[in-house]
Amino acid sequence: MEKEKRLEKKYEYAWNKYTKEDLEKVFELNDRYIDFMSKCKTERECVNEFILMAEKEGYRNIQDIIKKNGSLKHGDKVYANNMGKTLALFVIGEKSLENGMSILGAHVDSPRLDLKQNPLYEDTDLALLDTHYYGGIKKYQWVTLPLAIHGVMIKKDGTKINVVIGEDKEDPVVGISDLLVHLSADQLQKKLAKGIEGEDLNILVGSIPIEDKEAKSRVKQNILKILNEKYDIDEEDFVSAELEVVPAGSARHYGLDRSMVMAYGHDDRVCSFTSFEAMLKIGKPVKTCVTLLVDKEEVGSIGATGMQSRFFENTVAEVMSLCGDYSELKVRRALTNSKMLSSDVSAAYDPNYPSVMEKRNCAYFGKGIVFNKYTGARGKSGCNDANPEYIAEIRAMMEKHNVSWQTAELGKVDQGGGGTIAYILAEYGMEVIDCGVAVQNMHAPWEVVSKADVYETMRGYYAFLQEA
Repeated sequence: MEKEKRLEKKYEYAWNKYTKEDLEKVFELNDRYIDFMSKCKTERECVNEFILMAEKEGYRNIQDIIKKNGSLKHGDKVYANNMGKTLALFVIGEKSLENGMSILGAHVDSPRLDLKQNPLYEDTDLALLDTHYYGGIKKYQWVTLPLAIHGVMIKKDGTKINVVIGEDKEDPVVGISDLLVHLSADQLQKKLAKGIEGEDLNILVGSIPIEDKEAKSRVKQNILKILNEKYDIDEEDFVSAELEVVPAGSARHYGLDRSMVMAYGHDDRVCSFTSFEAMLKIGKPVKTCVTLLVDKEEVGSIGATGMQSRFFENTVAEVMSLCGDYSELKVRRALTNSKMLSSDVSAAYDPNYPSVMEKRNCAYFGKGIVFNKYTGARGKSGCNDANPEYIAEIRAMMEKHNVSWQTAELGKVDQGGGGTIAYILAEYGMEVIDCGVAVQNMHAPWEVVSKADVYETMRGYYAFLQEA
């Protein structure tokens, strides 16, 4: 019987192993995570906050070092900022980068609504903003919620105006209306996917007209007047703006026992935050450690700030040059010899919806960091499928550092699926596996995670950076 117990793998709840001191660490980390998630709701806000924290820990901007014809040595900490929406952090190792790097890679973009380039209009004495949804959302989840507007507007002279409306307790919020149930007979006959159409996700922002009774679109003109007084912008400035509509309000402790966190954007900022926290603990590693936080994952990792750009590859070349060890061949070897954790979330088992999960191969709250050998859809389409030799290494790392971990698939085989940035890095020939925090309500305006999983994921990432 004892032998049978040893042979059977059972993923234990992390809560069971915690001492009083451990629990203090769990809750302290999550308190800081809640603060981070409450103020960082866009890619730019995340990158700006990470840079502020990194500089306090001794990280330097790589562009400043390049301009001064500087160099890098073992233990130096640098970061590269790509257009304010992608960030790469490096701690230089004792060994040449040619021997490979230990890489954590997450993304800082999340599903949301974006304002169109010409968004503001008036209809029946109401002012509204047109939106275009970003990433995979259930559109009906976004109506009747208090929403905030975050982002930047760039004036013709290059002046950048930071915009945040709806977060301060004195701020107004905005929102999208829904049809009252008394008149919803036709709407309720539609499938969920069609109950709310994309072109109907229009944000109501005002109803008071300007005083000039001879003016046209008087309510719209009043909204423009308010924006001009606060931000010194005009209607044309919307064309060169990046404004995101997100749920208004702070991240919160969730559950009567405060064991969970509810926030907008756990996917994938929970893995970005825990990767960053692990990175800050690294001193003078044997191999160069990297944390890569990218944009555009939710729409295919495209564009200049997505993982498919050359930003990371180019930055590795710059770092090698500053280390006095650059050649094109060595860059290729550095990438091929690297090992990576694609730090991304997984779907947590939800007892309200058991039919979409296969219980022996899904993630659970409180059982620690989740490793997904593959993601993709149905027949593993579009996935990175990690090598078993690499998984064995990871298992040994987690056991050595007493990290609670589990393995999972993203639901039953024919229920759907998803992807990450893993396959893009794997194209260099490096070893990659997806791993991160289990999430309920994924891609909803408000998502939920376990505090134990946040803590164990940070510990797992740190163990990897030390051992890989």
